Amino acid sequence: MFLLNVVVAVENAGAGPEGPPELPNIITLIYDKFSSMPFAQFLHHWENVFFSLLIAVFLGVLSYFASRKPKLVPGGLQNFLEMVVEGISNFVCGILGEEGKNYVPFLGTLFIYIFCMNMFGLIPGMKSPSSSINTTAALAITVFIYVQYTGIRKLGILGYIDHFAGRPRDLAGILLVPLMFPLHIITELAKPLSLSVRLFGNVLGEDVLIAVFVGLGISIVGFLKLPLGIPLHFPFVFLAILTGAIQALVFSVLSTIYFLMMFPHEEH
Repeated sequence: MFLLNVVVAVENAGAGPEGPPELPNIITLIYDKFSSMPFAQFLHHWENVFFSLLIAVFLGVLSYFASRKPKLVPGGLQNFLEMVVEGISNFVCGILGEEGKNYVPFLGTLFIYIFCMNMFGLIPGMKSPSSSINTTAALAITVFIYVQYTGIRKLGILGYIDHFAGRPRDLAGILLVPLMFPLHIITELAKPLSLSVRLFGNVLGEDVLIAVFVGLGISIVGFLKLPLGIPLHFPFVFLAILTGAIQALVFSVLSTIYFLMMFPHEEH
C-alpha cells in the first residue's frame, strides 16, 4: 500500500498549482492521506522547516557520538569527522590566513549543513530543504548579517563607510565617491540574492529532473499496474550528488570571500 501511495504521488506530482514536480516525501504522503487533519496541515505548511531541523538534529547527534569519548589516536567516526574539520580549517585559513581560524566554525558548519541538505533529498521519503527559496534566503541573509558585522567590528564605523566609498585617497577617488558609494551598496545587497537563488535553483532543478524521469519510468510500464517502474532517473542521482556537493562548496567559498573583502588591507 505504501508503494502504491508513492506511485500515485509521483504520477500526480506537480499536477496542481502548487509548484514544479518533486518526488513525494514522508510529509506529503501523510498530507495526502490525512489532508483534513490539523497535524497534517501543520506539517505540510512547515515541511521545509521540519526537514531543516531534522538535518540539524542528525548532525548534532552525529557530533555528539563522535566526540563523547575522544581518543588520542582517533578511529572510526571520530577520525572521519576530524579529517573533515581539518580539511575545512585548512581550506578556510588558506583564503583568510590565520584570522580564518575564528571563522572556521561558522563557515564549516555552513558547508556541512548545506551539503547534507542537498543530499537529504536523495534519500527515499526525505526532501532537500535547500530546494526552497525560503531556506536558501535564510542562509544567505545569515551570511550577509555576519559579514556586515565583521566589517563594522574590524574597520569601525568610519572605516566601514570608507570601505563603501571605495577608500578614496586622492582627488579622483573623492570625486568618484557619489558613484562608488551607491554602487558598493547595491553590490553588497545583491550578494545574498545571488547566493540564495543560485543554490535554490540548482537543487530544485536536480529534484525536478529526477522526479520527471521517475514519473516517466513509471508511465512506461503503467499498463502493468505495478508499483514500480524503469529506473530512468538513476544516472541523474549521481549528477545530483556531484552538483549538490559543488553548490555547497560554491556557497561556502563565496561566503569566505565576502569575509575576506571586509578585512583591512593589511590582513589580505
